[in-house]
Amino acid sequence: MGIKEDAENNVHDQKIREPLMRQGENNLADEEGSGVQTSSKGHSWMVYFSTFVAVCGSYEFGACAGYSSPTQTAIREDLSLSLAEYSVFGSILTFGAMIGAITSGPIADFFGRKGAMRVSTLFCVAGWLAIYFAKGALPLDIGRLATGYGMGVFSYVVPVFIAEIAPKNLRGALTAVNQLMICCGVSVAFIIGTVLTWRVLALTGLIPCAILFLGLFFIPESPRWLAKKRKEKEFEAALQKLRGKDADISHEATEIQDYIETLARLPKAKVLDLFQKRYLRSVTIGVGLMVFQQFGGINGICFYVSNIFESAGFSSSIGTIVYAVLQVVVTGLAAIVIDRAGRKPLLFVSATGLVLGCLLTGISFYLKVHELALKSVPALAVTGILLYIGSFSAGMGAVPWVIMSEIFPINIKGVAGSLATLVNWFGAWAVSYTFNFLMTWSSYGTFILYAAINALAILFVAVMVPETKGRTLEQIQAAING
Repeated sequence: MGIKEDAENNVHDQKIREPLMRQGENNLADEEGSGVQTSSKGHSWMVYFSTFVAVCGSYEFGACAGYSSPTQTAIREDLSLSLAEYSVFGSILTFGAMIGAITSGPIADFFGRKGAMRVSTLFCVAGWLAIYFAKGALPLDIGRLATGYGMGVFSYVVPVFIAEIAPKNLRGALTAVNQLMICCGVSVAFIIGTVLTWRVLALTGLIPCAILFLGLFFIPESPRWLAKKRKEKEFEAALQKLRGKDADISHEATEIQDYIETLARLPKAKVLDLFQKRYLRSVTIGVGLMVFQQFGGINGICFYVSNIFESAGFSSSIGTIVYAVLQVVVTGLAAIVIDRAGRKPLLFVSATGLVLGCLLTGISFYLKVHELALKSVPALAVTGILLYIGSFSAGMGAVPWVIMSEIFPINIKGVAGSLATLVNWFGAWAVSYTFNFLMTWSSYGTFILYAAINALAILFVAVMVPETKGRTLEQIQAAING
């Protein structure tokens, strides 16, 4: 999950002519991005290697998110946890992520992008070890909270770092790898969690941490962060290393420094500025999409999908594996077509699929509760859940981040992005915490409720969300905020 940063032409009569990122990126609050080009004499191997190291953090993000689903039954039995205690364990991850997301900006600005990734890695390592050695609910929750904090920092700093090191012609593809690796982390946790014990599965979360921590010693710091900190020699050395020793970096270096100076002259936006009339629609769109993305049920279903399959009478291991594979495939396809199909069509198709998926799953549980057509219950439940995750991956997963990155003017983008991200993580926590309680209240009622929220999302997209495909950021922002 991220917010891309692009320049706006209306501040201090400055015109930054090239968009800082391609449409279709989902970079979180990149305050220093600028459009750059790679010299024909340059080589991109260091950019690829640096991206590989950074997206180990994205994979770790996914591993943290996917851990609770295949381990629910085993952890509850081994540690004698009640449903309420396990719901705290599952959902406290997102509470930690909220704290991590709020503090990630200051950490990344003070310690640098690499420093922030190191901090995040250490929290994840400590969290996984606490979970592995846990003998009761308290150490289990502390470990989960720590991994959540690391996950929240990764959600900000990884896409920011990738966007800041990548040349313009590679930026869109490389930032798409971030989202794909999150899905891979979730999916692998689902799959190997069907054969590994919950303690061993926790240890596998240390592998991407180790690769990331060691890899950070071999890659450069973000040139844009170095320029912002006025470290001229380190800035030029890092940029040269990324572009290749034979590359001419003079034009790009000048462009980055000019943009940093422009940012320094912008007034710092405050939260109250978001409620000015000129920004109200863009804030409503950005925050609204995050509300519907989360309260449509994704984290409840993702965190406890194996238990859903078990409750419906279907093999949890087979269902989880198919779910995991489908999520990765559809996310990859969506990243390819987002700039061709347009934002609104993807959101409409995605939200419609979410409604149908919830209804099918709800009907299956209704039939089970009332002992009607019991043979069709597992098939309906599996079809509904797979339709749900396929639809979410096709649009509602990534598109809200893309649209949000396009609609906020640069002078409020950091504050507005932080607000939307906080809303997103709060929704993730609320849904993951309440899911088991809702299922106890009414299994089919839970999915009917999610279907109703996703139906409202269709209406919201139709009324409020503009189509941004093929328009410059200046055109988008002028149309919305003018």
